[in-house]
Amino acid sequence: MLRIEFTAEDLGRLRVAPDTDPLWEIVLSLHLLQNRQAAVAFDPWRQEVRAELARAGLAGTAAALMRLSPWAAYFPDFLTPARGGGDLEAGISAVLSTPRRRLAAELAEVYARGPVPQGVRRLADGDVAALERLGEALRAYYAVAVEPYLPAVRGATADDRAVRAGAALRGGGDELLASYGPAVARDGDALVAAYPVARRMPLRGRPLTLVPSFFCVVTPVALADDALDPVLVHPLGPAPGWLARAKPPGAAPPRVAQLIGPTRALVLDALEQPRTTGQLAELLRLTASTASRHATVLREAGLVASGRRGNTVLHRRTALGDALMDGRL
Repeated sequence: MLRIEFTAEDLGRLRVAPDTDPLWEIVLSLHLLQNRQAAVAFDPWRQEVRAELARAGLAGTAAALMRLSPWAAYFPDFLTPARGGGDLEAGISAVLSTPRRRLAAELAEVYARGPVPQGVRRLADGDVAALERLGEALRAYYAVAVEPYLPAVRGATADDRAVRAGAALRGGGDELLASYGPAVARDGDALVAAYPVARRMPLRGRPLTLVPSFFCVVTPVALADDALDPVLVHPLGPAPGWLARAKPPGAAPPRVAQLIGPTRALVLDALEQPRTTGQLAELLRLTASTASRHATVLREAGLVASGRRGNTVLHRRTALGDALMDGRL
């Protein structure tokens, strides 16, 4: 059982993350591939992702990431540095900036009962090449296991945000906390939740961040190190059949998505008419930096042309981009 102890003043410091966090979704989806939890809702996703990982030659990459983040009572905190709503690249940058001493300590805890694999030892030593490989592995895995499912993730997050906002407006912090039941329950001056080990987590005046997660199932998750800013990641609980419903009509053609990646396929699809970087970001619910990065890659491939219009950059699909989307290549 997890027991989060707070004072009346702590209620006023509660923070609800505006969105899921890419690194938490990576780690928790890796856990789902190691277990059979929420089988009815997630087995179709497991089957699809395993097939795509194999097709992309990333089965070994996923296995290596699982060795770093096993489905167990403990997995390292450095892989989940953000507190919700972050950008993938910013999160990976934070992971790769983890101090060497912390890397060594957390990875030693993962392998407390067995020998540390050679590759993990290099990572624990802060080896630059090993860290770079970790960053590439996180990006590659995210592109297959998380990114294609962002429409479903965002829909579930929006529904959850509406529930939390309504609760907070009705009754402030007390009502907000009550809205997380039964996964998280109020017990006097504490929140209690099912947890693999018995644990107390006093807030001591620090703000608690509540982070929604699509790939978190059954019970909430917290950071292992009490010295870190407190975070409670809670399940969004998608209903069975979500995967079939997540494939909307008019989405980018599957072959295009397999060729250039699902998000870039959506960006290219959206550029059927010219749009600025800000318009792309708003339409596809991306950060401006992410939208700009995808547009840059597409421009370098000759699929998009970009030009400055005042203080903004306007992107449009080229004839080559049209041919690709129309299936004429």
